[in-house]
Amino acid sequence: MMASLLGLAVFAMVLSGPALAFVPIGGGGSTHVTITGNALLQKVMETCKAVAENNDYEFKPTGNSPEQIVQACLGPTATGDVSGAKFHSALQEIYVQNGLVDRDFVNSAPHHFNSEAFFEGRSLITEGMAAIKANIRSENFKAAREALGKILHTVQDFYSHSNWVELGYTDPYPSLIRADLPIENIADINTPTCSDCASGTCPDPILPTVLENQKLTSGYMGIFSSTKPDGKCSHGGVSDLTSGIRPRGGIHKDERRPDNKFYYDAAVKVATAASLQLLEDIRLAAGDDDFLRMMGIARSSVLCFVIDTTGSMSDDIDEARNVAYEIIDSKRGTQDEPSEYILVPFNDPKFGPVIKTDDPDVMKKEISKLTANGGGDHPEMCYSGIQLALTTAPAYSNIYVFTDATAKDAHLKDTLVALIRSTKSTVNFFMTGGRRRRRSTRAGTFNDYKDLALASGGQAIEVSKNQLPQATAIILDTSTSALVTVLQQARNPGKPDSFSFDVDASLKNITIYITGSALTFTLTNPNAATQSSSQTSGALAAISTVGNLWRTTLNTDRASGTWQIRITSNNPYTVKVTGQSTIAFIYDFVEEFGGPHPGYAVLTGRPQAGQPANLMLPLMGREGSDSLKVKEVSLISVSSSASVVANTTSMGDGSILVTVSSVPEGEFVILLKGTDTVSNTEFQRQSTTQMSVSKVNIQAIVSSSLEPGKPFTLPFSVLTNGAGGDFTINARNDRDFKMDYTKSLTLKPGEYSDGTLTITPPPETLSGTDVTLTLEASRGADSNYAVLRFSVLEKITDFFPPVCEIIKIVDACPHVSQCKDYVWEVSANITDGNGTGIKNVSLNQGNGTLTEVIGGDPAQYHYNASCCAEVFEMVAVDQIGNVGKCFHSIVRSACAPAPKLSVLLILSLFFSIFILRPN
Repeated sequence: MMASLLGLAVFAMVLSGPALAFVPIGGGGSTHVTITGNALLQKVMETCKAVAENNDYEFKPTGNSPEQIVQACLGPTATGDVSGAKFHSALQEIYVQNGLVDRDFVNSAPHHFNSEAFFEGRSLITEGMAAIKANIRSENFKAAREALGKILHTVQDFYSHSNWVELGYTDPYPSLIRADLPIENIADINTPTCSDCASGTCPDPILPTVLENQKLTSGYMGIFSSTKPDGKCSHGGVSDLTSGIRPRGGIHKDERRPDNKFYYDAAVKVATAASLQLLEDIRLAAGDDDFLRMMGIARSSVLCFVIDTTGSMSDDIDEARNVAYEIIDSKRGTQDEPSEYILVPFNDPKFGPVIKTDDPDVMKKEISKLTANGGGDHPEMCYSGIQLALTTAPAYSNIYVFTDATAKDAHLKDTLVALIRSTKSTVNFFMTGGRRRRRSTRAGTFNDYKDLALASGGQAIEVSKNQLPQATAIILDTSTSALVTVLQQARNPGKPDSFSFDVDASLKNITIYITGSALTFTLTNPNAATQSSSQTSGALAAISTVGNLWRTTLNTDRASGTWQIRITSNNPYTVKVTGQSTIAFIYDFVEEFGGPHPGYAVLTGRPQAGQPANLMLPLMGREGSDSLKVKEVSLISVSSSASVVANTTSMGDGSILVTVSSVPEGEFVILLKGTDTVSNTEFQRQSTTQMSVSKVNIQAIVSSSLEPGKPFTLPFSVLTNGAGGDFTINARNDRDFKMDYTKSLTLKPGEYSDGTLTITPPPETLSGTDVTLTLEASRGADSNYAVLRFSVLEKITDFFPPVCEIIKIVDACPHVSQCKDYVWEVSANITDGNGTGIKNVSLNQGNGTLTEVIGGDPAQYHYNASCCAEVFEMVAVDQIGNVGKCFHSIVRSACAPAPKLSVLLILSLFFSIFILRPN
């Protein structure tokens, strides 16, 4: 299958859109992204419907956009605007990793089921599924999504690159996701499989004997070599060097042509079904709630506190605790109740551990345990605590740091900037010790905190202990659903300046934040009405101050149109405008790659200086992306407002490709302007995370999981487009795993130099743990980074699902018209044999009652239901995540007499003793 754009799937194709083809970029047919997107959306909607039924509300989306799906999925608690950004972001991460298989593993036969590498390809899938399930158990959802994208690509390629559909199969091959099932009847190395095709596009090139004997084969692919075994099929296409060797031609179904259109359509259909089968297995192992969390569907963003617990915080920590309590309690039971709470304490020399929970009372209890002690030399391990928060919290999170001291671990500042840019999370500082003297020459300054806050789009607020409660409003503002940034600028050094921004009809709860000292400002609305900063309550807004922050909240009857803020100050200051709206965008810098399956890859570091740059922007509107008309995308300098206007190309899938000939010098952000067609008003949205360019580039590929206690070697390459010389290499990981790596490289301009890094997880590392590695290369002021994520996975030996045996059925159900007055019953034994043991048993289908009769292994369960509930399906999951099922149905015709109980019982016992076959 061809890789596709990193854009989003066509949401209008959610369930039943026509499947056309596997095609390259711009071809307009079915691609890995549309197949993956349709499968994901269908499975998400099925899961949302199940969750709604279990919680007694109706899942009824008003449309097919992510925002509408998320709002309907959250049900009665989502009464206001709900952002689809995290759902978009989750889909995007899966699509990105799916597409990167065609770049990073272009010559790997197992990743594409080329060259009859069936067992090796199946191993990639089953090991990937085990990693996904372990990641979900450890709540490492980003790692799970990345692994999911990769294995979905490999699963889908089986149907495009093998002769499965030519053999007449219309259902997925269950052995691909079940290591305990055999892969049978593979054509051996000496069996010819194809006839010669001089034109390269002959219909039915597979030999009749192969089809008659039901032999499984796939095309041989040669990117760098034309060698293949005698008589074997080639993959085909201009990039396949084997396709010119007899037998010529190829059997791939990556493109829909007149000679293969029947098999092509069949491959698309069964690849979609196989993707659904794999997703259902993961969903059953994870449970509905965690499956939806993996997909970025949750009540709201997480609430993440990073709190200094050193002795100097003895007074401040009580206030910080009270602030946290107030935030948690105020959001409880509302739409903005966080989906998860994260707490990272830091001290000196210790920091952590990370505490995560979805229970507000548990979080309050953990915060209550915080006590101030230790420290002594004032600077603390603040950056280490922030690093843990950035690698633990999901992307696009808001992180709140409470401290009275500068950072001792100032060497981590560049690492934090890399993580901020990678996760696009926002860091807000509440600093209560700005006048204390710094005692350590190794420490940073409060200005470093301001730099990090600005780089992330956050606030750095200097307050006294008594002012901390007043700062609560800032956290309430920024930890809400559907939060968007309209404008953010900085002036350092300060100077009088004016800033304009567009307010559209969808924007609610609009707030303007200005940080600085000795300043005044004037606010002007589209009707030329004004209000000065001296008027705390006026015709336009309510204005309050706390520490160095001015907070201005526009009145609810504000006018749509262009507003202006005029700030007068000669001291450094920042200005930021936020609001709530479902009109938004997310973005990634991307680079195009070639090969047989071209596509776009996400840049993990900074874009290249002096080079054209591409961005992919998925759009979100109130009624999907179609309700937006884009007028302009610009790259805006944060310090001067100078801009570079980009060229835009609609990708036809809710995304736009943005191209600029050059990127602004210094720090810049992305500004999007357009029209909301729902209200016919002009809107603008801005990215929060600041970016900048570099002449350095780092390339590294994570090819597999880590294993506890065993070293893993990561090769990497570094290039510079600037002056050559000796470059320093630094590497850090958030788990403090042991690492050895190349400390420096001598670079020549325009040439890659290679290095290696070895990382070793301790033997006791739990399976499913993820580790984030930041790799940096620098020379003087120029540097760049790559942020890589690994999963630690114990070697899997248990591939066998739990076994279900139905031991008794009591079914005396009459005709359907009389079903409500009768019940039927099933008893079943569940065992995991010599496996890892049963983790949980649940009812997947049926409206009756499931009861555990005997615990242990084997366990016995009893189910009873009204005769109107005709289907029973029980699911057992073992500790690894293997899934087994019991299924029985009493479906019968309303006009036919019920079969005799004895006959029904015999037939049911005969057909119902089985090991799970994936749906």
